Amino acid sequence: MTAKEFQEIAPTIPHQPGIYKYFDSQNVLLYVGKAKDLRKRTSSYFTKTFTNYKTHELVNRIRRVEFTITNSEADAFLLENSLIKQFKPRFNIDLKDDKSFPYIVIKKEPFPRIFLTRSKVNDGSEYLGPFTSVAKVRELLTFIKQNVALRTCKLNLTQSNIQKGKFKVCLEYHLGNCKGPCEAHQSEQDYDRALHQIRNILKGNLQPVIQHFKLEMLQFATNLDFEKAEWVRKKIEHLENFQAKSIIVGRHLSNLDVFSILKDGDTAYVNYLMVSNGAIVQTHTVRVETKLEENEAEVLPLAILQLRETFNSAANEIIVPFEIEFALEEITVTVPKGGDKKKLLDLSIKNVDYFTEELRKKKMLQLEGKTDVQKKEVLYQLQQDLQLSEIPTHIECFDNSNFQGSYPVSAMVSFKEGIPSKKDYRHYNVKTVEGINDFATMKEVVLRRYTRLIKESQPLPQLIIIDGGKGQLNAAMESIRELNLIGLVTVIGLAKNEEEIFFHGDKQSIKLSWDSESLKFIRRIRDEVHRFGITFHRLKRSNGTFKNELENIKGIGKSTAEQLLKEFKSVRNIQLKTEEELIKVIGVSKAKMVVEHFASKNSH
Repeated sequence: MTAKEFQEIAPTIPHQPGIYKYFDSQNVLLYVGKAKDLRKRTSSYFTKTFTNYKTHELVNRIRRVEFTITNSEADAFLLENSLIKQFKPRFNIDLKDDKSFPYIVIKKEPFPRIFLTRSKVNDGSEYLGPFTSVAKVRELLTFIKQNVALRTCKLNLTQSNIQKGKFKVCLEYHLGNCKGPCEAHQSEQDYDRALHQIRNILKGNLQPVIQHFKLEMLQFATNLDFEKAEWVRKKIEHLENFQAKSIIVGRHLSNLDVFSILKDGDTAYVNYLMVSNGAIVQTHTVRVETKLEENEAEVLPLAILQLRETFNSAANEIIVPFEIEFALEEITVTVPKGGDKKKLLDLSIKNVDYFTEELRKKKMLQLEGKTDVQKKEVLYQLQQDLQLSEIPTHIECFDNSNFQGSYPVSAMVSFKEGIPSKKDYRHYNVKTVEGINDFATMKEVVLRRYTRLIKESQPLPQLIIIDGGKGQLNAAMESIRELNLIGLVTVIGLAKNEEEIFFHGDKQSIKLSWDSESLKFIRRIRDEVHRFGITFHRLKRSNGTFKNELENIKGIGKSTAEQLLKEFKSVRNIQLKTEEELIKVIGVSKAKMVVEHFASKNSH
């Protein structure tokens, strides 16, 4: 569908909230999206210039547009999530989480048993969880067995069978682990009270359980049964020790969900901490594959919704590292600046950092664990697959990085003899490019890198990898041409998502086998440059190094500045906008501050 063809149908699309669906010529669903204003959002695909080749590919394939009007943005958000999960469109975010999580089941039967299962069956039983760790579930079950007396046998304990005297108590009864319901030593009401204690334990709500045992201990002591009173006292001590070990922050906190995100190229990692009564009862990190130009603020809400559904969260407050559009009105979104909630957020960030760092180390160990012969074999294979004139013993790779459409930086990593040469890694603050322009940025940093090597008479790499599609590759080649390096180095572009390899001037890309050693090696190099660039970017953000003229305007903070830059790309563009255009993005009062600032500046 061309821009002209879209304009013919645009008047039929309403200015209302809802979801839109794009289909290709075979009527295959390509993409589902949500919008506050359906016409404005769908029109943007046919009027904007996208640097991501995947977005170009999506637009080129669109042949039909469908939309559904919803009553609110919240309804659109939920419907979008539901359709993505149901149809898994090719160009939508894909949450990679193929784990089979364990549950604790309270079996639907007389005097219910409680045990671990991975199969959730629609049999009327109560399933608690899911849990992220089998080891954690086993630890919980052991803890429960030590403190709450329940049966573990598989006997059919119907009232008629018990009354007929079909069963005899076993060793578990004599050890104090079971109260003997099989011989009517325990009523169903008392057994149900024990199950209620278990539900509290699994939710991290130990105080009612402790209080129950304290009353029981007092009763035994009143009856002068000091041996049983001491036995219950030890249980209370055990529970209090377990609670002390679990609590991370103050007990005053209600139920919370805490999320943090780290985006590495086209992959994002989202960490989730489920907090109940001050205790972290679940922790999990998922990998999210982005398909278009989604930034962290766009990825996080969908990941939050899916994780909350997976783990059956009922928390009405979520903690996040930055402002997001989360359309569910009953949920409070908090970006903490200090206190216990900030400590929880920092812990979540620490977890996602650890997760990604362990992945990187694992990949690097796989690479560095190879023998010299194996490393040479990979390089020989790469030479053959790319038809290079010599073995690429020296490879350099470039990548651009920005945060929510602002603050561009670039990174370069160097591999020599098949392993990282970290002393040769370089970070670049972009100097000559205003706003976000991946092509101009790539041209600048490539020019700076090889101007420096030539000036210092340093050896040039045999292979230069540009992480990006044809646009970034062409921009890099402009610098290579300016430096008269054509024919002296080989430069390739690595297209995002599809991992296609482009040579300058070739219409067709090269697609290496998914499991080939050459492509695995290229992936490791790309992942390393992503990691290196993002680490630099996050360090600068946390140190407050990034600052622009907008943040110097009284009343305009970092969040508002980033919002403006994301929408208008540069300070220069913002300066040219009318007050009405700014109001649509940041509201009346802040728009007035920005306009007055630039009017005052221009009058001097």
